[in-house]
Amino acid sequence: MMLAGLLALGACEPETENAPAPFAMTEDAMGRYCGMNVIEHPGPKGQIILARYDEPIWFSSVRDTIAFTLLPEEPKAIRAIYVSDMARAASWEDPGADNWVDARQAFFVVGSDRIGGMGTVEAVPFSDERKAADFARDHGGEVVRFDEVPRDYILEPQAAGDEVSTIAGGEVN
Repeated sequence: MMLAGLLALGACEPETENAPAPFAMTEDAMGRYCGMNVIEHPGPKGQIILARYDEPIWFSSVRDTIAFTLLPEEPKAIRAIYVSDMARAASWEDPGADNWVDARQAFFVVGSDRIGGMGTVEAVPFSDERKAADFARDHGGEVVRFDEVPRDYILEPQAAGDEVSTIAGGEVN
């Protein structure tokens, strides 16, 4: 009887779905918050694939990508989160159109001297922890995992040069 109850309970839970593959970034990719062409900005980018859609939401920076996951008004049925793999990037100016890493598996450098695509501080992602540590040694910052990226680093105003950017209510100011 108890076994039948457990089987019935298990049948009510949604099946775990394999994450879809990342999309290659094209000239048609427009940033969710800035409305600008993503490929034109330097630094790492992001894409999120939601449960009900077969195309990504694009982000001009990794900071914006992570912010999407934290903002209460954004959808939470996320199938996949991909960020540029800077361990395989040609350069900061050319992070690559198809070298993505699952954000939940990546190593992020926060607090470095590098400025992201929207002119603000950036969470710089790597698939390789050693390359992330090398980047942190050369550019400052510390290496953290996705769930360790400080919420205030993403959502609070962050100075980059002479500008201050905030992400609030789904807007980048």
